[in-house]
Amino acid sequence: MIGCAKWIVFVGLMATGAFSVSIVKRQVDGQNDAELCKNRSPSEYFRLTADDDCRDVVRCSVQGLLALRCPSGLAFDIEKQTCDWKNNVKNCEQLEKPRLATPLLATDEPLCESGKLACGNGDCIEKELFCNGLPDCSDGSDENACTVDRDPNRAPPCDQTQCVLPDCYCSPDGTQIPGKLEPNTVPQMITITFDDAVNNNNIIVYERIFKDGRNNPNGCSAKGTFFVSHKYTNYSAVQELHRKGHEIAAHSITHRNNEKYWTEASLDTWAKEMAGVRLILERFGNVTDNSIVGVRSPYLRVGGNSQFSMMEEQAFLYDSTLTAPLSNPPLWPYTLYFRMPHKCHGNGQNCPTRSHAVWEMVMNELDRRDDPNFDEELAGCAMVDSCSNIISGEQFYNFLNHNFDRHYKTNRAPLGLYFHAGWLRLNQDYLDALVQWMDEVLGKNDVYFVTMTQVLQWMQSPTELSSIRDFAPWKEKCDVKGQAFCSLPNACPLTTRELPGETIRLHTCMECPQNYPWIEDPTGDYFAFKK
Repeated sequence: MIGCAKWIVFVGLMATGAFSVSIVKRQVDGQNDAELCKNRSPSEYFRLTADDDCRDVVRCSVQGLLALRCPSGLAFDIEKQTCDWKNNVKNCEQLEKPRLATPLLATDEPLCESGKLACGNGDCIEKELFCNGLPDCSDGSDENACTVDRDPNRAPPCDQTQCVLPDCYCSPDGTQIPGKLEPNTVPQMITITFDDAVNNNNIIVYERIFKDGRNNPNGCSAKGTFFVSHKYTNYSAVQELHRKGHEIAAHSITHRNNEKYWTEASLDTWAKEMAGVRLILERFGNVTDNSIVGVRSPYLRVGGNSQFSMMEEQAFLYDSTLTAPLSNPPLWPYTLYFRMPHKCHGNGQNCPTRSHAVWEMVMNELDRRDDPNFDEELAGCAMVDSCSNIISGEQFYNFLNHNFDRHYKTNRAPLGLYFHAGWLRLNQDYLDALVQWMDEVLGKNDVYFVTMTQVLQWMQSPTELSSIRDFAPWKEKCDVKGQAFCSLPNACPLTTRELPGETIRLHTCMECPQNYPWIEDPTGDYFAFKK
């Protein structure tokens, strides 16, 4: 993704004449090209001098040094390896990316005794200490070769003799149907999810999509999954969604807009964010049945082994953050006891490398081409609203049908439609197209709109279509009627020392807390007693 995005930016700029790429033949401080390029990746840009205006960099090639100049007003960010607004670039004095020491994992002769591996400086430490998030080598090299393919303690490849349902599921390429069922005997499950706060801005969208009478073939209402972040959430609305049988899942307390925060977060930070928001949802949304078992990270930034170790410790059942590249057939969800069956996809993602007792509700990328049979290849998109080429309701309707067919006519892996509600709220034509399409596919009698947990319940006990209408886990909260728990929730005006100067209203049917709940005080009561 980095290379792809960068290529688009550079070519687009080059087409406008904003900068030019040229071969330069020069020496700097007595060094020639060969010396400058020794042990350097041909894709890495670096500066020859820090004296200019931060726009000029070069990279190595078989032709010599290739120069690149950012457009006027931009500067080159050495860490991100791309042009950015000059105010955002803080490393103009830095000539190159830091070169990290790497461990000596592949040598002609063993350097260490059994059970130990060599650091970059030749010191030997226990194998288990590599890639544990803490630098144990004096040169830090034990934490610098920790990708899915290089971590010495990485999870093993799928072994179907060891990985057996209901607790473990894997297949070599991720596309096999659980229970080895034939595709035409498998219900086509569709998961509609929404991320971020639940409040009056988007409740009308949810009511339209999941209206009374829009039922699955077993007579139960269509269900969705809501990955809820805390700030601005109306917890009386969360309580009503839960009462009607929709799934509530964790999406963090702060939803901080610093992607690096999530990529590099410690196990403790992940616990505060995700277990913390679960506590808030349980207390103020009155979700008291231990059903909050799912996690999705903000901005789909994967938190590596720290995130998944936290999920094990905090008894979360599944994650739905990892994205699988567009494929046909698509992938089924899998457990992370064994290595994930697809590459670590995305820009600078920190995927888990070790074995974890967690399910991954993998996000299959959607095909955004208008005609997948004839159009040129385009990168897929995970969130529906990130499919930027959709510009009309009719186009969105066709998009839904194309992607439905890619699942329904192959291995019937669950089709995930992942939204931010604002995209539908601001584009009425898209919402009209979605509900029309839902009604049409429900007419097939083998299509079910279910929650993430209901997908896993089916996978743990694969049930053929001939028996699916009596599948007990899908009959719970089948078609809930009646009034909401409270028609006039408390609108609690609250502050917290963690957000100085802000007063935020917390809407809940429960009693108001003393303070606005936040990451160090998720119940809203702690600071009341700690002056």
